[in-house]
Amino acid sequence: MAIAASFVGGLTVIRLFTHLPTGTLRSLRGIFFGSFIIIVLGLFDDIKHKGLKFQSKFLIQTLPSVLLIIYGIQMKFIQPEWFAILVTIIWIVGVTNAMNIIDIMDGLSSGIAVIAALGFFLIGLPSEEEIFVNFASIALAGACLGFLPYNLSKKYKIFMGDTGSLFIGFILAATSLGTRYTDINSLGLFAPILILAIPIYDTFLVMYFRWKKGINPFMGSKDHFALRLEKKGLPRKKILLYTYIAGIVLSFISFIVTIVNIYSAVIVYAFTIFVAFVIAKILSRVHVE
Repeated sequence: MAIAASFVGGLTVIRLFTHLPTGTLRSLRGIFFGSFIIIVLGLFDDIKHKGLKFQSKFLIQTLPSVLLIIYGIQMKFIQPEWFAILVTIIWIVGVTNAMNIIDIMDGLSSGIAVIAALGFFLIGLPSEEEIFVNFASIALAGACLGFLPYNLSKKYKIFMGDTGSLFIGFILAATSLGTRYTDINSLGLFAPILILAIPIYDTFLVMYFRWKKGINPFMGSKDHFALRLEKKGLPRKKILLYTYIAGIVLSFISFIVTIVNIYSAVIVYAFTIFVAFVIAKILSRVHVE
């Protein structure tokens, strides 16, 4: 709730001192209404002893996803329209849950969110079409940055919970849909995946490891990259530091692929995928329960 309240407060201040175009206000309303549903879902999940079943979560999360589409926030480069809507819903629900899944260590999800939000701000800054991305990104980065010291503090610790992580994921998913990435080359459209690569990577990684163990990919386990690094003997502070550095590098790379030619973009993507596979191979050798 602390992050959500700070986010709303930040946007309110921006609204008071900035003239927002009609289209931007419409997009922000969609984000507000959708995030309200996400917050209620998160609170219920936090309060409920064993939490909600993943099927129920996914089903409920389609509602705020549809709300964003109604308010004009969706993938616009896919045809036909019905397929664009389907992919948009899958993307929003996927990113929302990816930020929830990676919230297994204090400072991890909120730190990644700050970096990702600033990454979307950097790419969206030159745009004059969907400037809601700039406002939402800065508000989210500020909210998470303010929350981070308390999340890491031993004396004044505040836990994020499902409410916070789902909210962050939803806002990041929404902002990722408001920027044009393909003005210079068509492969720039994969830039949001690079910005959100760490939570997306961790999600697929844990699902793969769980599948190999013969357990439900959607059930909890200690297969996360951060927990495997900790099992390997790396202190939590170093895990956070290395993850933040990786997030910054990936956000910078995402910006690069939107401004270079298509051949350079292919090389960048290929190298990034290669590194991801190497890391996965190394992590697979770490035994966790």
